[in-house]
This record gives sequence, C-alpha cells and structure tokens, in this order.
Amino acid sequence: MRNHGWCALRTLLFSVALCFLPCAFSSVTLAQPYVYVTHEKSHDVWVIDTVTDTVVAKVKVGQRPRGVVVSPDGKRVYTANGNSNDISVIDTTTHTLIDTIPAGIDPEGITISQDGARLYLVNENLGELRAINSGTKELLAQVTVGTEPEIVELSPDGARAYVPNETSDDVTVVDATTYKVLTSIKVGDNPRGVAFTPDGKRLYVSNEGSGTVTVVDTATHTVIATIQMGERPVGIAVLPDGKKVYVAHGRSNDVRIIDPATNTVTKTIPLQGGRTWWVALTPDAKKLYVTLGRSDKVAVIDTTTDTVLKMIPVGTMPWGVAVSR
Repeated sequence: MRNHGWCALRTLLFSVALCFLPCAFSSVTLAQPYVYVTHEKSHDVWVIDTVTDTVVAKVKVGQRPRGVVVSPDGKRVYTANGNSNDISVIDTTTHTLIDTIPAGIDPEGITISQDGARLYLVNENLGELRAINSGTKELLAQVTVGTEPEIVELSPDGARAYVPNETSDDVTVVDATTYKVLTSIKVGDNPRGVAFTPDGKRLYVSNEGSGTVTVVDTATHTVIATIQMGERPVGIAVLPDGKKVYVAHGRSNDVRIIDPATNTVTKTIPLQGGRTWWVALTPDAKKLYVTLGRSDKVAVIDTTTDTVLKMIPVGTMPWGVAVSR
C-alpha cells in the first residue's frame, strides 16, 4: 500500500510540474529582442517585435530624434534629439518615456559604453564628441573632433571611440577613457557610417559623397582598401562571424553585401522606397533591419538568403534603428 501511495504522489507532483512549464517558457519568450526606430518628422520611437515583425508600441520623445542606442542590460533606450537638444530615455519594460538628459546643440549619433555607465554622442553643428554619465547626467567631457560629425561607435573592446566627420572627410579616433584625440584618418567624401569586424582589426567606413567604403587597419590606422559602392552609402553592419558586410545606400535604394575576404561586392538587394539609411542586426544576426526614410518603412532582410522578408510601415521619416540584445 505504501508503494502505491508513493507512486500516486509522484504522479501528482509530476502533473503539477507540467502545469508550470508553459509559464516558464512564456516568461522566456518575453525576452525576445525588440527593434527601436527613430523618426525625424513624427518625433517618436516605434517598437517592433522581432518575432512577428509587427509594431507593438509607439513612444513620443524629443524633437527630431535621430541616433538611438539600447543599454547593454536591455533596460533603457536612449535617443539623440537634434531639435530639442537632449536625450530621451525610454524604459523598455513599459515602453514609456522616463527621463530627459541635456545634450548640447544638435546631437545626432549616440552610443553607450559596455558597462552602460557612459553615453557618447556627437553634436553635429558644434563639431564635438560628448561623454555623459548615464546615471547622474553629468557631462564628463567635450572633445573637438572634425567638421559635422555624424555618429560615434566604440571599438569592440570599448577602448576607443571612432567618429566619422561629414565635411572634413575623416574619422577622428578618441580614447574612450581619457577623452584624448589619438589620430585622424582621411577617408572618402562625406563619411557617414562605421562598423568593425568582430576581432576589431578592420574598420569599414561608408563614404556617402564618393560612393565608396574605406577599409582601415585599426592597429596602424591606415587605409588598406577602397571599395566602389552604389550611390550614397550610409548605414553599415558586419555579421558576428565576419563573413559579410551590409551597406545601405540612400540614393540607389539598395543594400549591398561585401565579402571581407576579397573586399568586393557580392550581391545587391534592391529596396522599394527612398533614402535607404541606417541598419541594425538582431543578436542572432539572422535579420537585418533597414530604415527607408522617404517611404516611411523598415525593411527586414533575411541574412541567410539575403532576401527581403517584409516591409513594415512605421512613422514619418524613419532615421535610426537599434535592436535590444
């Protein structure tokens, strides 16, 4: 009788455990990445679910948001607002605006340190790079860079900040801790986007004016290759395995793929719409999201087949795009 009772108890406990399994799995699915898209004209951020590729939230922010970045812990989204001269802070759990940080005149590109403690942004009209404490809002540094800086990206090790300058046609390299300018690299006309290979040894720079991508050796900060592209290359992303570089083109309205082994274009993905602008990869690198500023859409590209999966209608004049990790 005791054995029969124990078996019955085990069966009951197993059944109860099974009841809780769906809850456990549903809590995991809530952590899927989201895409955050800024809009210059509608002054908001739209949130896209990467599983369904549908819009799930809209958040009003400052005036003319452009650059956007997600904190490393995924809890906050920061947008650089060019006309209200500030940074909007979004809570990613509630998708609501929770704070505003002063940012100086005309902030454009923005990124964040690996520990989430420092925001780096560029002020286009001032020709400056700023570092701001993300918690206290304290201005840590103002660094003079080139003329009309566009964005800022940190090297994979977080040690250096790279700033492409549209009008001086160069990339300023700044020590991310001491805020000292280390060097300036001459590239093509109107550099806009920068992206690193996973090992940090190569930097790819899109030059909108000359229709090229410059390849830089980051150990010596010298140009080692120039790749002819389409019209007005801007957004740029490198796969985590380093095997493909994706470049968005604002006038030829396509995304072109570079093979880093040969530094040649291997494929062109046409997109319908105008001003194919900035790009962002999902954490698993299976999808690439591309803003189309003139058609008010975001394109979703399958990076395995390099085909367009979907065109998502969004707000007015989408600019920046970032994906949570």
